[in-house]
Amino acid sequence: MNSKKSKITILFLFITLGILLFVAVIFYRATIERKLPRLQSSEINTALRGSIITKDGFSVASSQKLYKVMLDTRNIDPNKKEMFIKLYSLYSGEDPNAVRKIINGTNGQVTLSYKIDAKGAAYLKELARKLNRKKILISYQDKNGNVSFQGMSIVESGENRRYMAAHAIAPALGYTKKTEKDNMTKTVGVKGVERYYEDYLAPIQDAKILGPRDVGSNIILTSDSNLANRIDGYNAILSIPLKFQTKLEQILDERRSFLDAKEIVICIMNSKTGEILSLASSSRYDPSNIKRTDYPALNSTATEYAYEVGSVFKPFIFALLLQENKINPLENINTHNGRYQLGKRIIRDTHPEPFMSAEDIIVYSSNIGMIEIVNRLSGTEIYQGLLNFGFSRKTGIDMPYEQVGMLPNTTRLNSQTYKATVSYGYGLQSTFMQLLKAYNVFNNKGVEVTPHLVEFLEKNGKHFTLPKDEPKQIISQEAAKIMKRILIKTVDKGTGIKAQTPGLEVGGKTGTAHIAVGKGGYSNTYNGSFFGFANDSKGNSYTIGVLARNPQKPYYYFGAQSALPVFKKAIDLMVEEGYLVPDEAIIAQINAKKEQDKDKKKTQERRILD
Repeated sequence: MNSKKSKITILFLFITLGILLFVAVIFYRATIERKLPRLQSSEINTALRGSIITKDGFSVASSQKLYKVMLDTRNIDPNKKEMFIKLYSLYSGEDPNAVRKIINGTNGQVTLSYKIDAKGAAYLKELARKLNRKKILISYQDKNGNVSFQGMSIVESGENRRYMAAHAIAPALGYTKKTEKDNMTKTVGVKGVERYYEDYLAPIQDAKILGPRDVGSNIILTSDSNLANRIDGYNAILSIPLKFQTKLEQILDERRSFLDAKEIVICIMNSKTGEILSLASSSRYDPSNIKRTDYPALNSTATEYAYEVGSVFKPFIFALLLQENKINPLENINTHNGRYQLGKRIIRDTHPEPFMSAEDIIVYSSNIGMIEIVNRLSGTEIYQGLLNFGFSRKTGIDMPYEQVGMLPNTTRLNSQTYKATVSYGYGLQSTFMQLLKAYNVFNNKGVEVTPHLVEFLEKNGKHFTLPKDEPKQIISQEAAKIMKRILIKTVDKGTGIKAQTPGLEVGGKTGTAHIAVGKGGYSNTYNGSFFGFANDSKGNSYTIGVLARNPQKPYYYFGAQSALPVFKKAIDLMVEEGYLVPDEAIIAQINAKKEQDKDKKKTQERRILD
């Protein structure tokens, strides 16, 4: 019995041990990582950065997906390697020698290309399926005896920002830089509209797809596959038409070359809404191919360059005097025959007169007249008034890194010398955009508006308008009306006479200013400018500013010779493109008067001959 009992016990132990070994093997096989094909696969469809589109419908900045091609070289049939190289090169457009070098140089996983566009990726995915079917790509057995087939895979590597119009609208459009996020190449705005609207242009949500896969590693879509929808960034729609912008940029390029100037800047703004029709510079760059020589052009002169502005500043002091009822435009002012001693300096006028009417001080740009009338204002009245006009604060334009310039404090403005220099545009700093916004007050019944480049945002056909600052009354309508009349007279009879355009209401003011260097010093170089407006009888109304930086052509540094011709050419282009419509009745009257003058001249000539 004992022997029999022992045999049963041993048998029981063997059975128990067998069961334990079986369970252990099952557990081991269930838990170890096995290189078996996954039954399910997921795919991320990355969202793209929104586009920037001009008013006339051109996508000047857009993003496209990039793909990379990955391959395990051990999956290539050694006898069909050359066939693979030829086919891949044909589908991808890559150099066969470069592909051959990559494949022969690595025995394992390689990346054949990083920059395949969406169309090329579709072709290569089709090629991958054909390579599998034709057994050009086959399984291989590794050193551990595992059979593996990775094949050729085409996966997203990120996005690339494309600029269709090259250097057009630069630097206002701005540019982007590349960043790496989750092994994906992304772009983020650095300057211009690209930077200011970064939060809206940036992609919002990637799409995620999950589903069973087929033998070619393609996801089989089911009703449960879509885990998240792809949401791209908003599109930004500019108020700038590309056609008009490029024509204006050509004018700037020609004028910059003629003047041998550092740069010429122009901005044309709708006086009623603040929409910018054009913001152009002769210093431009291609955002997709920025070179070291482009670095000086990356900053926007219109918003990031503060400078002493010269005589274009005079109308603001005059407007403050009107606002405070401290001047009559028709009263006579002593202008000292064009020569006046201010401290140790002698101030001279380019149009010397013993006396001028107050408004003619603006019309003929008398520095001495400004010195005489500015003393009627206190330092506090000047400082607060200029602050209300927007000087020493941001304009609110949709551009990043806007500078604010500088105003002297009230203590300095109470000094006669500082008062005098500020009255004709020295001793302070302003930006081009601050001047444009302030001049717009004269052409908009004393009300300021906020300049902006983006008209609205767009998403799936829906328009979204961003909130803007409420219009603000800066000076009274009466003061603005008088200033507007004086600036029109400046074009009709004064320093801005070259801006006359028959059938349009044109006003403005010239300015010429030494360029400051160091502390309190000035170079023998100048900035010339002209700021004003052009209106027609149809209700179209635009404020226009031009800045010519450091023109080197002899005798062309005055604003009337450097900036004013650009102003006039811009108005002519606006007429040509239909943004301004001259009054035919007025043109007819002018032509009739010219004919009358010709007839009178001929009659006088006959009388002399008789």
